[in-house]
Amino acid sequence: MRDPRLSPPLVVAAHGSTDPRFADVVESIAAQVRRTRPELEVRIGYLDHGPPSIADVVDESCVVVPLLLSAGYHVRVDIPEQAQGCVVAAAVGPDPLLAQALADRLDEAGYDGQSRVVVAGAGSSDERALDDVRAVADALAAQLGVAGTAACVSAGSPHLSEVGPRVVASYLVAPGMFHDAVGAAGAAVTSAPIGAHPAVADIVLKRYDAGQVPGRTAPA
Repeated sequence: MRDPRLSPPLVVAAHGSTDPRFADVVESIAAQVRRTRPELEVRIGYLDHGPPSIADVVDESCVVVPLLLSAGYHVRVDIPEQAQGCVVAAAVGPDPLLAQALADRLDEAGYDGQSRVVVAGAGSSDERALDDVRAVADALAAQLGVAGTAACVSAGSPHLSEVGPRVVASYLVAPGMFHDAVGAAGAAVTSAPIGAHPAVADIVLKRYDAGQVPGRTAPA
């Protein structure tokens, strides 16, 4: 039996990908969380393309943090179904810290700091998830002091191909099919995915902490 005096295990719940670079990013984020709180047990589970699946690593003592950048169907339905009996915290995105992460990735890509920026997310059929991406796009535009908007590379509108962007901030967790689609838009500047930016580990812990308070959801 687990010692009830210990902190609940944290489960980083990621979507998963056939691209091995995705798992590398998730492992790097989990490693940052462990370094920040070495006393905390940190597990990783995947919705798809595991192992391990989320269901394989959870128990009722866990706090599950979705490593997803918007609160769409995966966060509202899929993860809770695999983590029954667990506390499922808010998704990592949206969050003001992600705007700083995007700004840093743009700087690394050679952004001039003046051009209009399009924040490219995976997209969703859930309008609430699209609103999450728009919120981060607005936060990034305000931080940079430029015009900005959001676009999608799968479901949702507007599609990135319709926008004709010059500068694109890749609002994705890791390299893979969606980031390849972002790159195919042909922008003069395209940032790398957010990846294992330190802000992500900070948000994971913020969501975990909020998830331990009964009736409270981590603030976006």
